[in-house]
Amino acid sequence: MDKAKTKRMRRERAHQRIRGTVRGTADRPRLCVFKSARFVYANLINDETGHTLASASSRESAIVEKAEGSAKSKSAARLVGESVAERALANGVQQVVFDRGGYIYHGKVKEVAEGARAKGLEF
Repeated sequence: MDKAKTKRMRRERAHQRIRGTVRGTADRPRLCVFKSARFVYANLINDETGHTLASASSRESAIVEKAEGSAKSKSAARLVGESVAERALANGVQQVVFDRGGYIYHGKVKEVAEGARAKGLEF
């Protein structure tokens, strides 16, 4: 097996373990983070109904313009966290459950979480 395939499989197994315990509700939706090679995405999900309450990504032009560097930088990830937090607060959500998506809590994932906390979301 090649290195990329084993890394992806390890992340998927970790994500399944996390999803076994982390559930989003209407009161505390799940803040889910996903990283692709180019972008960072964050969604607020109510798992009881299967609806996405708010989302943000580094593909959005407003975030790309503000980010220092490219859309895949850590500053863009922090702006994604701040943006999803603002949208959550506008929807009346103040507390969330953080789902790191099987990624290590480091780098961009940590920046999304810190950006969301800075704008007022409680984990």
